[in-house]
Amino acid sequence: MMHALTLRLAQLAAGGQTITYGQLARDLGLTGPATIARLTAALEATMEQDAAQNHPFRAVVLSGRLAKDLPAQGFFDKAAELGRYESQDPADYVTTERAALLSFIRAQISHGGAGV
Repeated sequence: MMHALTLRLAQLAAGGQTITYGQLARDLGLTGPATIARLTAALEATMEQDAAQNHPFRAVVLSGRLAKDLPAQGFFDKAAELGRYESQDPADYVTTERAALLSFIRAQISHGGAGV
């Protein structure tokens, strides 16, 4: 699942798009009990990787169904745990992180990489 998740996040980031957790789970073919919990765990793993490499968070392309185009609270909790979010305005943080991710992805692609 991690490879498919990584590719899908790169596609979304390159297009400047967001996606709901449910739609991402469907895109990845995840079904059954605890689908969103499994997806969330995988997204948190990408956040740990991104933080370790000092890259923008790929999970920032997620949008909670009720969160007005922002990721769910767990995203902010994990970002804070990783030392990258400190009570600033969530919308400003997401806007900045999404812009950084878009720039990062485009730079990767222009240098012959596949994105993230």
